[in-house]
Amino acid sequence: MANGTTTTTMPSYMNDSLGSLSNSLGSLSNPSSRAQASQIAKTYRQAGQLFLTRRLPEALSTIEPIITPESVEQNDGHHSHTNGTTVGSAPIASASRGARIKVWGFYLTFLNAVVELGPEEGKQAFGSTKWKYLVNKARDGTVWEDIVQVGYHGIEGNVDGDVVINLATLLLTHSPSQKLNQNRLETYLSAISHPSFDITSALTTPRLRRTHSAASGTNTPRDLHTNLKLLELYTLHVLPRNQEWDYAREFIMMSEVLDDERKEGFLQALHGLREEQEETAIKEREIQKQQQEQMEQQRRKEEEIRQAELRRVDDEASRRKEESKRQQQQQQKPPDPSSPSSSKSGRNGPGTSRKIPVPKKDVTRRPPPASFYKRAAGMIAALQTLLLNTAQSLSNNPMALMRAVLFLLMFALAFGKQEVRERVRRMLRQIWAKISGTVGMGVKVSYI
Repeated sequence: MANGTTTTTMPSYMNDSLGSLSNSLGSLSNPSSRAQASQIAKTYRQAGQLFLTRRLPEALSTIEPIITPESVEQNDGHHSHTNGTTVGSAPIASASRGARIKVWGFYLTFLNAVVELGPEEGKQAFGSTKWKYLVNKARDGTVWEDIVQVGYHGIEGNVDGDVVINLATLLLTHSPSQKLNQNRLETYLSAISHPSFDITSALTTPRLRRTHSAASGTNTPRDLHTNLKLLELYTLHVLPRNQEWDYAREFIMMSEVLDDERKEGFLQALHGLREEQEETAIKEREIQKQQQEQMEQQRRKEEEIRQAELRRVDDEASRRKEESKRQQQQQQKPPDPSSPSSSKSGRNGPGTSRKIPVPKKDVTRRPPPASFYKRAAGMIAALQTLLLNTAQSLSNNPMALMRAVLFLLMFALAFGKQEVRERVRRMLRQIWAKISGTVGMGVKVSYI
């Protein structure tokens, strides 16, 4: 609703016919006043055309002469102030009520358009310094004090209600804080409820005189409509922005301008605005909570990925360490004696592919002998079996004979009993006889 005032009420001055402004200004009896009124109407018309064609710098330079105090030289749109008041008043201060409303409405519409240009386009149009100055007038609310001083001789209560509506709407739209807006509206509402009569201002500018009924908004339907609009801005927009819900409700209940029906409507609207704000706050908290949960989930996911990567690196390091340890153990392990002997036997063979079976002693699997003689008999029987199995291979490998003889000698020397030695000797003689015959036949065959 507040934004609607800015975008519809204020620009509507550009579409209004200037006939009413010219008539109100031309009704003055003083020729100099009529000339001034005609000049204000002409200036307003030219500035309006420039504004509509988006030639904003030209529109500002056209309207500035009638809103700038005559005794103060222009300096990039700045007005000199002494102790909070300007020196002199602008030509618009002596114009009729309708002219004042239209000119100040145009100026506030112009400031709104300048703010909406944005930094890039605004600085390109006005320059950095001038654009920032114009924007700050709307955002920090200094334009309100400027209009009171140069347009209404510094008397707050003499400001036209329509101008106050546009001022409050401009601050409501662009000011980051509504504290100043609240204070200015409260000062104005207090001033029109308890007007003061300034004899000097009344003699110099009789158009600014007001009766109590006109100031309080009960003189004409238009005044009543203006004051209702002010109350709407104050109680339903400015105070809620400052979180003054209870005070807004009390102000509506105590207002003398509002009847019971309007009070009920205002209270319902205030209640609806508060519920809407609370719902918006709940939704914002839910959205914020969801965003926090999503961020937490993302953080946990990233942490899991990081931990998995660390585990993978640790496992890879452990695997490499274990493999390196196993390789070192294999390099330090002594060679198997059976493999060199078998390979040596293969090299000593006369080209045959048959392998000589190596007898294996399996002492642990045989039950312990009952006596020395039984153990000796078993060993002799094993030797006989070994010799019989190897007798055929001796012809192909003569060196094996020498190894067998040496083995038997070592075996015989191992026993200290005479009868065992005698028995071994007899057995060796028999074996030697068989071997001699076999070797002899092998030599003959080899010779043939």
